[in-house]
Amino acid sequence: MEQPVQQGPSLVRGLSLLDSVMLMVGGIIGSGIFLTAGQIASAVHKPLYFLGVWLVGGLISLLACFAFAEMAAMYPEAGGQYVYLREAYGEFPAFLYGWMIFTVGQSGTIAALAVGFAEYFGAILPFASAHQPVFTLLGWTLTRGHLVSTSAIVLLTIINILGLKRGSALVNAATWAKFAAVGIFVLLGLAIGKGSWSNYAVSLPLDQPASLSHVISGFGVALIAVFWAFDGWVYITWVAGEIKNPQKVLPRAMLLGILLVGVLYMSVSVVYLYALPITQVANETTIAQAAAAALFSSNAAKWLGATIALSCFGAASSAILCSARVTYAMARDGAFFHAMGKVHPKYRTPALSLVLISAWSIVLALSGSYDQLYTYVMFMMILSYVAGVAALFVLRRKRPDVARPYLCTGYPYLPALYLLMAGAWALNSVYTRPKETLIGIGIVFLGAPFYAFWRWQLKRNPKELQQFE
Repeated sequence: MEQPVQQGPSLVRGLSLLDSVMLMVGGIIGSGIFLTAGQIASAVHKPLYFLGVWLVGGLISLLACFAFAEMAAMYPEAGGQYVYLREAYGEFPAFLYGWMIFTVGQSGTIAALAVGFAEYFGAILPFASAHQPVFTLLGWTLTRGHLVSTSAIVLLTIINILGLKRGSALVNAATWAKFAAVGIFVLLGLAIGKGSWSNYAVSLPLDQPASLSHVISGFGVALIAVFWAFDGWVYITWVAGEIKNPQKVLPRAMLLGILLVGVLYMSVSVVYLYALPITQVANETTIAQAAAAALFSSNAAKWLGATIALSCFGAASSAILCSARVTYAMARDGAFFHAMGKVHPKYRTPALSLVLISAWSIVLALSGSYDQLYTYVMFMMILSYVAGVAALFVLRRKRPDVARPYLCTGYPYLPALYLLMAGAWALNSVYTRPKETLIGIGIVFLGAPFYAFWRWQLKRNPKELQQFE
């Protein structure tokens, strides 16, 4: 007689509404709002359009949140969007999404945030200067920045392994500190800063007369940076298996989080243009520091650099915590390394998933290839959100009997509007950047042989998943 397979330890539902909002906001606000203004200004030319593109990007993200909130309440499980895609389209499309998240989407984000932290940390403390070489081997140079970024990923991984509440507490503390620093920057900048509202009357000169198609195209290009700055709103769905009363908390957390981030981004953008004319904004790569120096002094710019370092650190922690839940869900479906689906018996966290995604992120950070890879896959990230919102329509037809504690606001019109707007953006990206989009598609479909291998393994040993049931 066969012995029953003992079920292993499970994840703990320990995140409150406040924890969930902080996790979502902390994951979204990384370095994007502090670095992307120059690209956006160059694309849109006018101050009004500069503010408008942030508003449009936030509203488009909010439309997606309405749709995802319904599915999050339907399937409050670890993995979030991976689960919605699996239920709507089947295992293979869901796997390709998870593969993208692991190989580039989130590992690249973690690497970029860790490197950004090292850059600003080194600017504050000269002994940790990011570009100071340590040694060179076979043409590759290890720098102090590499040591700082790697150490940051390792430290954050250990904290997240040691328990959900520890990881959540770190994100909460970093997010509250971000709120305080940005709030001071906005309030003091407008109250006593040496800016000028006349900057709003200045526009970038155009090479040719402006036309509607030119404005729309510029908006489309600017939205790439804006979507990147808002990216991370989906994180909270990935940890749905660890949220208390998820059917109620998840929709509220998603909507509150995206609204909070939108207000913050708009406020900071208003201050940027108050501090500097758009002609100067377009030429700045570190816009937040340039604005702080113009409003206050060079010492204030250094203080803001510390804020950006903290922002990157907190966002990296949120990304590590949430991303591991996707590979965990894939493993429990037999579509990834089997060990990644196990929960640590003491700390009740997906420890091996945390270690694996962090280890790959370190490889990308040390190689320096994360930035280019993420550029390639950004198109596919947005396409995955389009597929996610479309999944709402599929599930309404395919799973009409599943309980829906939250119903998508404005269905079917608002999610259809999202599909129209995001789909138009995706087509514009294919037209304007065909090379990047094709490489992004190629990176995602490189996962197909791995999917075939893991499914073959599962057929050979079908009892492999019984301990997860």
